[in-house]
Amino acid sequence: MAIQKKIAPLVFSFLAGTLFAAAFPKFNLPCLAWLTPGLVLWLAHSGSKRLTFWSGFLSGLGCWLIMVYWLLLIPFRWYGLAAYLGQSGVAAAYMGGWCWLCWYLWPARKPDLRPNTVLETLPRQWRSMTVWERLGWPLLCAAAWVVTEMALGRLVTGFPGFLGASQFAWLGLIQISSFTGVYGVSFLVAWVSVSLFCAVLSWFADGFRPRLLLRQMLPPLLGLAGVLCFGQYEMSRVDERSPRLKIALVQPAIPQRAIWDPSEKTNRFAKLLQLSQAALAEKPDLLVWPETALPEMITRDQFTQDAIVKLLQSHRAWMVLGASDYESRPGAAGLNATEWFNGAFLINPAGEMMARYHKRHLVPFGEFMPGARWFPVLARLRAAGAGLTPGDRPGLFQLTEPTARFSVLICYEDLFPHEVRQCQDPQTDYLLNLTNDGWFGDSGAQWLHAVNALFRAVELHLPLVRCCNNGITCWVDTCGRLHNVYPPGSKNVYEAGYKLVEVPLAGSESGRHPTFYRQYGDVFGWGCGVVIAVAGAQGLNRRRGRKAAPSGKAVRKWIG
Repeated sequence: MAIQKKIAPLVFSFLAGTLFAAAFPKFNLPCLAWLTPGLVLWLAHSGSKRLTFWSGFLSGLGCWLIMVYWLLLIPFRWYGLAAYLGQSGVAAAYMGGWCWLCWYLWPARKPDLRPNTVLETLPRQWRSMTVWERLGWPLLCAAAWVVTEMALGRLVTGFPGFLGASQFAWLGLIQISSFTGVYGVSFLVAWVSVSLFCAVLSWFADGFRPRLLLRQMLPPLLGLAGVLCFGQYEMSRVDERSPRLKIALVQPAIPQRAIWDPSEKTNRFAKLLQLSQAALAEKPDLLVWPETALPEMITRDQFTQDAIVKLLQSHRAWMVLGASDYESRPGAAGLNATEWFNGAFLINPAGEMMARYHKRHLVPFGEFMPGARWFPVLARLRAAGAGLTPGDRPGLFQLTEPTARFSVLICYEDLFPHEVRQCQDPQTDYLLNLTNDGWFGDSGAQWLHAVNALFRAVELHLPLVRCCNNGITCWVDTCGRLHNVYPPGSKNVYEAGYKLVEVPLAGSESGRHPTFYRQYGDVFGWGCGVVIAVAGAQGLNRRRGRKAAPSGKAVRKWIG
């Protein structure tokens, strides 16, 4: 019976975490995001720091095992399983860290570590807290959430998965991203959720007293109202008179196994040319192929070069395409003699290569082997495809006749707010993402990628154009709306075809205003970090003071 009492809360924690996953596509139940953080935090309450962490960890595991199930669809079964477990485990650890940090910052003056139930212990502690402590703790929890999200996107660069991304369809809400980044939406959702938990706790501790419940919920609700007013103001400033660039986006929908099959190279390239011929017949300004679309390296395959030159010269269009690239390293030998890159290339209507970009943020284990620099023996695993070199500069491409300037992002580079911000300049008209989500079949990966990426358009006030091998080939306006998601006459986002989109050029907008986030970056996020650091230091001093208290009488005197 004692074992069951210990296991049951952990099982509930795991199940609560699955509600997080349901807030995202394809489940699309965003209301659950406003409930789950508080629920997870309540279930993680314990007199043991270790149990608090593991309860949060299990909640995170319940979320991520469902949210990134598509990693199991990678054709390399064992690599897919390793990526699935690694991503889920690391991200779950951040959830555990959040729960531990929140309860560490719990401001109750007299901790009650006796083996009572949560419904007995928490109300007793709640009654000992001041009004400001009751209102301040949910704010600290929301700030701690932002800190963990920023850490996940910087320290371990797997799939970040922002809580705020669950609200992508609420346009009025997500406009705050232009000031705070997506972290501001995550902050607000976590703040409301933890405040709801505190309101329920107040009900248990103080009885049903509407004045106290309203006082607990009023600050986050006022914050939500203010954010929505800001959102409406921002949306009203959008200039619809900007000149537009007509872009043809080719989606070949080539299965990943076919990409690796040498016998399919001719068929793959023929399919690209066929779709491109049909798209160019509609006279776009720019033709785009997705990540690693070419079966051969354009820099050393004459047949591929000649075919592309002929295609562009006959239709007088610019082109951006994704392909592998390489550079020789003078004086190096063996595996280090050549550097391999995941690249993008800009070609003018005359068939001349004008610029190239090498992907900078590589996928761990998939494109590079972590630790290989310090442990050369790991470099032998390059046969598994983990031997790429990161690029060293942003990919800013410039068109002339028509004039347009855009930043190229490859694969999941569009998921990291601070990095995308560094890849544009004041003259940038839009962002262009080339990606191959065909690794994951016809799954929810494409939707999850798209809704997390669309926040970059809001943060920087730059349209985002996405060209995918399969999935969500579309463009996103500066308010975060998805356009041209489905092929004409179809509801199947995974099928092969092309789309003609007309994208406004942000750099040409009359009265264009750079966003706060575009100018100053993660000021809000780092501010949350400072708040948590100060609160953590105060909590440490408070605990030291309790340990130094000579008697229970002195403690009662200190409590006042």
